Amino acid sequence: MSTDLTRRHFLGSCCAAVTATGLLSTLAQLRMIGAVTSSDGSRNPQAAATDYKALVCLFLSGGNDANNILIPYDNTSYSAYQSARGALALARDKVLPITPRTTDGRSWALHPSFAADQTAAANGGLKALFDSGKFALLTNVGTLAYPTTKAQYTARSVPLPIQLFSHNDQQVEWQSSIADKAFLTGWGGRVADLTNAFNQNNSISMAISLAGQNSFQVGRTVAQYSVSTSGAISLSGSSTSATSAAGVRTTAMNDLLKAPNDHLFETAFAGITSNAIADSALLSGVLSGNAPFATAFPTTSLGQQLRVIARLIAAAPQLNLKRQIFFARVGGWDLHDDQVAATDTSTGAHANLLADVSRSLKAFYDATAELGVADQVTAFTASDFGRTYNTNGRGSDHGWGSHHLIVGGAVRGGDLYGRMPDLTINGPDDTGRGRWIPTTAVDEYSARLALWFGVSPTDLAVALPNIGRFNHTRPELAFL
Repeated sequence: MSTDLTRRHFLGSCCAAVTATGLLSTLAQLRMIGAVTSSDGSRNPQAAATDYKALVCLFLSGGNDANNILIPYDNTSYSAYQSARGALALARDKVLPITPRTTDGRSWALHPSFAADQTAAANGGLKALFDSGKFALLTNVGTLAYPTTKAQYTARSVPLPIQLFSHNDQQVEWQSSIADKAFLTGWGGRVADLTNAFNQNNSISMAISLAGQNSFQVGRTVAQYSVSTSGAISLSGSSTSATSAAGVRTTAMNDLLKAPNDHLFETAFAGITSNAIADSALLSGVLSGNAPFATAFPTTSLGQQLRVIARLIAAAPQLNLKRQIFFARVGGWDLHDDQVAATDTSTGAHANLLADVSRSLKAFYDATAELGVADQVTAFTASDFGRTYNTNGRGSDHGWGSHHLIVGGAVRGGDLYGRMPDLTINGPDDTGRGRWIPTTAVDEYSARLALWFGVSPTDLAVALPNIGRFNHTRPELAFL
């Protein structure tokens, strides 16, 4: 039997159970775990960065109710909040008062789950980082096609985001920063394309996902590289053992993959698979040499995603990476019911999710401080949308504008950025039921992060095609 027929038989046996669409999906998955230095080959040696920076996107899938992250605290504002939120309102004596450096006359508090407890498992919480100036909130941010007032929304006199309250559409629009049309790339991917030249001779992609495929990291030249909370992902059934059945099978597979072939699709499949095997072995070796952190991470999925990201940041010098973009995700935020416990609104599903975010992000910050790179790493949240201000019982429905968390040593923390809406049902910022019209666009949020990361002002419109419609230089957005 010829080498070519042997290869075809092998590849056919790998893919016999899938359709053409399934095979393309398989290739996409393999590309994610085999993303070796994915660029267009036009590196500029003069563009090499002398510093290191990392962006970490934490996506809260389902739409977070940020109305219970930042709570009105002065007596007048709290009374109105309590009346509007009904069964979702948190007790005033349980929230955590904060003192932002800037104020619009109202006072504010954080959810009790952000408490700065000092138990070994929790490592404190985000309240401690707010007080120490390493955590800030960007208020009332959301998808916008153009700056929009309530009058314009009501008259439909400006284009609005596509499928405004749809989970899938809004997730894609948040991750692409394009609200008025379908877009094939994400803003994180476009930022990676623009900054990949900072990474000379890097061994793996600068865009690493701990949560599988995502729109945020889709670029034109830089491919997503997927790892798990256990580390590098290896192909099922592979082994480095020379004598085991899996090892013999792996050796045979490698020999077949190296064989020459004239068929374009099979050649692409072989190259991607070979890269996946090599990348997995490389990264496993690098990570196994990392010293363990003194910082304890929560054992939750999010805690472990951020732990691996911290390990990958520690490994950046060995991988020749000066810029890295990470994606993590935690679900469960679509709380139409049972958002709060009936007996104590500071407990329940939403409180548990926020406690996980608080403890995990605090541990992540502490780990970057331990590594000596806290000033060079910025973590930020994103989500489908906010939730309605009023309740449908013990839950909330799909909203629009929301508040987001930004953590890192470079963050001008201890403050609120953007502009808080008028929290009045049917008021000047409400489209109905407390669905706040965003006063800051995702584009403006992303612009501040991209510029900090190293995208030049002249290239900003490449990363964020709609940025020219907004004023991203407003002083109230200077959280970095």
